[in-house]
Amino acid sequence: MQVMGQEEKVKYMTTAPVRGLVCRLAVPTIISMLVTSFYNMADTFFVGKINTSATAAVGVVFSLMAMIQAVGFFFGQGSGNIISRKLGAQEYEEASVYAATGFGCAFASGVVILVLGLIFLEPLSYILGSTETILPYTKQYLWIILLGAPFMTSSLVLNNQLRYQGSAAYAMVGIVSGAVLNIFLDPFLIFTCRMGISGAAIATVSSQVVSFFLMLAGTGKGGNIKLSLHNFSFSRDYIGSIMKNGFPSLCRQGLASFSVMALNHAAAVYGDAAIAGMSIVNRVTMFANSALIGFGQGFQPVCGMNYGAGRYKRVREAYWFCVKYAFFFLLAVGVVSFVGAEQIISVFRKGDPEVTAAGTLALRFQMVVFPLGSWLVMCNMMLQSIGRSAKASVVAAARQGVFFIPLVMILPHFFGFLGVQMCQMWADICAFVLSVPLGISVLKEFRKDREG
Repeated sequence: MQVMGQEEKVKYMTTAPVRGLVCRLAVPTIISMLVTSFYNMADTFFVGKINTSATAAVGVVFSLMAMIQAVGFFFGQGSGNIISRKLGAQEYEEASVYAATGFGCAFASGVVILVLGLIFLEPLSYILGSTETILPYTKQYLWIILLGAPFMTSSLVLNNQLRYQGSAAYAMVGIVSGAVLNIFLDPFLIFTCRMGISGAAIATVSSQVVSFFLMLAGTGKGGNIKLSLHNFSFSRDYIGSIMKNGFPSLCRQGLASFSVMALNHAAAVYGDAAIAGMSIVNRVTMFANSALIGFGQGFQPVCGMNYGAGRYKRVREAYWFCVKYAFFFLLAVGVVSFVGAEQIISVFRKGDPEVTAAGTLALRFQMVVFPLGSWLVMCNMMLQSIGRSAKASVVAAARQGVFFIPLVMILPHFFGFLGVQMCQMWADICAFVLSVPLGISVLKEFRKDREG
């Protein structure tokens, strides 16, 4: 019965009208991403009511959370896009092996992060960008976040595998349930229970654990692959394929973590208020980007399954549909956020003009180039979904690594804190210029279906 369910799903994914299909798959992923970003901002919002150093500490630890997420996306998208193509080619047993192997590798990696993080807690805090005044808050928040590392990494694997099978609704239930729990637990634990920043960390970890078990329950339902560790393979071919296909995600998410660390160190020269301001900007732009990423995640299973089935014209049609509508959406968000930048930043740290000033200009710089993300995100997702790992890795590494990290080290020497504030804008421009020819070269190959 499960195989029949998978066959019916593949037929639907490769024959239904592309635009409606992408939109139907994108609705739950957009909701998931918005809610996830919202509860990530919840920590910043509620902790911001403690003091500036606590707000900065959340921003410091966020770089480690980005690294944990990078590991989850590494194995999740690495296995997920292979699963999508295998289902499109009707190779169901192979898909089951990749599902179990990706999940097992992610959970084991989370355990390693947990153990090493606790052993080197204080040195890790400094590496992440903590200052002496921020350190006590960083350590309180960090050790609890580390406890949730295995659940965070494996939750992201489950999320991606469900999405790539065209079952984003199952993933949405798990993510939204955990997010709602976090939003309610934050004020209760921070203020009512008087746990301060530790309460925020407990709320975050608790929500991740709940999401993990809910998504685990979603495997095997609705024609999805039933996750079984009996199918785990130690074969270098399987693990190597997952790592190859997941490498673009590791580049994107992992370099995002390093970029946040570099940003924290660059901003630390100008005080805790500078770190806090840039931390708030990171959360705000992450929230603004979440709808775009959710839209792109609705495109990915359509891209992967149709590519696996040789329906290249449908891949091309879906891609341009997503780029066009994403551009106009980001343009509207960019205009609103540029105009209201000061009010947006002050929501998170009201009454601290230094934090507001630090964040306002940085946010405006980023909003000027915000629409470029329509191409950057969709191009990266397309290349990764069809297995063009090398090109996908270049696009993924460009924005947060190849360009951002050198810029955040160089520009402050010439422009001071202004250089810190505008480095992401210039990194986005450079990444866009690099990615256009890479994407166009692949799109030219999709003019005919395989059978055509």
